[in-house]
Amino acid sequence: MKSWTKIVLCVMGGAFLSFGIFTLSCAKTEVKGNAATVYAETRSRIMSEETLKSVEALQNSFRAISTALLPSVVEVDTTETRTVNAIDPFEDFRRFFFGNPGNQEDGNNRRQRKYESKGLGSGVIVRRTGDVIYVLTNNHVAGDATKISVKLNDGREFEAKLVGADARMDVALVSFESKDSEIPVAVLGDSDAVQTGDICFAMGAPLGFSQSVTQGIISAKGRSGSGIGNINDFIQTDAAINQGNSGGPLVNIYGEVIGINTWIASQSGGSQGLGFSIPINNIKGAIDSFIKSGKVVYGWLGVSLMPVNADYKEALGVEKTEGALVSQLFIGSPAQKGGMKAGDYIVSVDGHPIKDVEQVQREVGRIAAGSVTKFTVIRNGEKMELPITIEERSEEVSSDNGKLWPGFVASPITSELKKELELEDSIKGVVVTNVMQKTPAASLRLQDGDVIRAVNGNSVKNLKEFYLELSKADKSVNFDVYANGGTITTGTYKF
Repeated sequence: MKSWTKIVLCVMGGAFLSFGIFTLSCAKTEVKGNAATVYAETRSRIMSEETLKSVEALQNSFRAISTALLPSVVEVDTTETRTVNAIDPFEDFRRFFFGNPGNQEDGNNRRQRKYESKGLGSGVIVRRTGDVIYVLTNNHVAGDATKISVKLNDGREFEAKLVGADARMDVALVSFESKDSEIPVAVLGDSDAVQTGDICFAMGAPLGFSQSVTQGIISAKGRSGSGIGNINDFIQTDAAINQGNSGGPLVNIYGEVIGINTWIASQSGGSQGLGFSIPINNIKGAIDSFIKSGKVVYGWLGVSLMPVNADYKEALGVEKTEGALVSQLFIGSPAQKGGMKAGDYIVSVDGHPIKDVEQVQREVGRIAAGSVTKFTVIRNGEKMELPITIEERSEEVSSDNGKLWPGFVASPITSELKKELELEDSIKGVVVTNVMQKTPAASLRLQDGDVIRAVNGNSVKNLKEFYLELSKADKSVNFDVYANGGTITTGTYKF
């Protein structure tokens, strides 16, 4: 071995071992020329026995957690069949110069091609019923798969099938069959008990490296998923999460699953210490729903919610109060039947304090259809409790914006809007924004930028007064609207 090689090995070995328990000293021996040979000499431990025992106890606990959980962690391999229009340069050339005398749709159908796309993710075994074993993973891992296989930690592979999937929550449940009763089921913990700073472990198959474990801490709780179209509040962790970890468990020091790893924030595409997991408490009910009906059954309140900034809070008189504003509600919805009004500020659901819009969506989504739920709202500066019977959410009904009341979002007159609309200081009221088609607002010919100065002939100077008068409207409503330098009274909309 050349002398420079021995020097490098000594330095690397000393740096590695001195971090933990041992240190190495390097002694020089003169050789020909100016070169020196470096030898490693073992020294005594620098860590006390008591300290060493503490470190070993921590290491043993990490080993125990990994040993207990990894048999429940699986690799999920998927195949998705997609249909695309194949590129045909000769046909495209002919169509460009000579047109298409035949049927355009038939031509496109003839050019359609199917191809298979392979995917890789992780999952965790959460239930067994007889010989049927259920694996929890992400919707974006298995939700659109045509073929699914599950690989256990001992290398065995099983064909699996999709039990149910939900895009809003990004969870899916797959199942496979085995008579092996020794295949363990993971223990689900309480994600509500998780605190920032807690030690945690991320498990799965990052980049195909199955049965990988990374360790970190809980960096934060309650991270919003609205930016990625997800209704969950996420647990943030610095435990390394990479592609392939999706669907794998986030585990606490008790060996309990507290989350399902779902996405990362990264500029490089790899782990940068910003991983996000769905809290397991958000998913527990979905497991039962998938097994029972193949889908997540959401509760439906029937309101359009919006976050409010400082201007809105001041106008509503709720400056120091967290919550979510009911800007509109669906005609005939559970909310309307239960006495909720546009302009109500929701501050709690069944005694759970509300921080934002997403929390209301999660709380209501978890409530079983037919359940009576108590909503605490602030209306005209006063708190009141509304018992409302939640109904099952139907995509057809919940997406019918034509049934929204009043059909627009009322905005306080801010200095920016006053300047933009060229309003004089004497003009008071609320500004009409986001008028929805086929709604009462559209029927009354309201337009974005109109200023409502009166409701049913009663003057309104601000947002609080507007919602108060709107809540009094019983069988019909009309508005005094200022636009283009003049005020007109709209027609009357009858309920």
